[in-house]
Amino acid sequence: MKKTIETVTGTIAIEDMGKTLIHEHFVFGYPGYSGDVTIGPFNKKEAVRVGVEAAKAVMQYGVKTVVDPTPNECGRNPEVLKEISEATGLQIICATGYYYEGEGATTYFKFRHSLGSAEKDIYEMFMTEIEKGIANTGIRPGVIKLASSKDEITPYEKMFFDIAARVHKETGIMILTHTQEGTMGPEQAELLTSAGVNPKSIVIGHMCGNTDLDYQKRTLETGVKIGFDRFGIQKLVGAPMDEERIETLLQLIEEGYENQIMLSHDSITHWLGRPLEMSDELASLIQHWHPTHLFENIVPALEEKGVSKEKIDTMFYL
Repeated sequence: MKKTIETVTGTIAIEDMGKTLIHEHFVFGYPGYSGDVTIGPFNKKEAVRVGVEAAKAVMQYGVKTVVDPTPNECGRNPEVLKEISEATGLQIICATGYYYEGEGATTYFKFRHSLGSAEKDIYEMFMTEIEKGIANTGIRPGVIKLASSKDEITPYEKMFFDIAARVHKETGIMILTHTQEGTMGPEQAELLTSAGVNPKSIVIGHMCGNTDLDYQKRTLETGVKIGFDRFGIQKLVGAPMDEERIETLLQLIEEGYENQIMLSHDSITHWLGRPLEMSDELASLIQHWHPTHLFENIVPALEEKGVSKEKIDTMFYL
């Protein structure tokens, strides 16, 4: 495993990451938000303001680092992240990578694939951002973000996985993934490790979307880390309730897997596009979907179930 990692303000030692939330979004927009800017223009000042508030809130619980794996086409904004980091002292890690086929900006690279250049173009994108920085910011990503669809890794998605494996072997960069609706965790882990990616450099995300213990163990047995990283999201995108996540987590801890598990929320502090509207019922289901929910509600629940502070702390360290 690489001994250093890039933050939006520079290189740090992995050991200096400290207490970490492995999957949160300070700014996020589903592809298409850029076509709605007349009614939903980007407000950078507001994005920074609420980002600073969120950063200060998690820092009160001892969080030193947040990984923001927003894909390139979903509003990734390293300059906003840098402003938040400089204003608060929170270490923030951003990503290079693309979202899964069903909800990503797939047409761009599909068109380039039809011209025969997509693989070369994606490799060049990853390497340039990792070695020189994103656009003209000089800010370098600390992780590659990969994603797959429900029940399959499509050929389009596999193209990114294959190239990311190659880039990892050349640079040592960490890989963090999105699994859709609790599927394809073992398959993602096997695809990456069989391609030569160091399992200690992989975090398979959103594994708490599946309460099947065998599914969890098949993924963990590859040696990767997994993210129980959607606490607070209930019922949406096929997600289980937090109580179900906790029961699955308790079983894994009982079997000694806490060193391979990381906790987070996948929260979104500032949405791109016009403000979201939702029913009271839906709002009540996600009322705890924010970046301090773990510390306010989930950690106390684990402690009540007899999980030691030491084991809980382990799940916040890479």
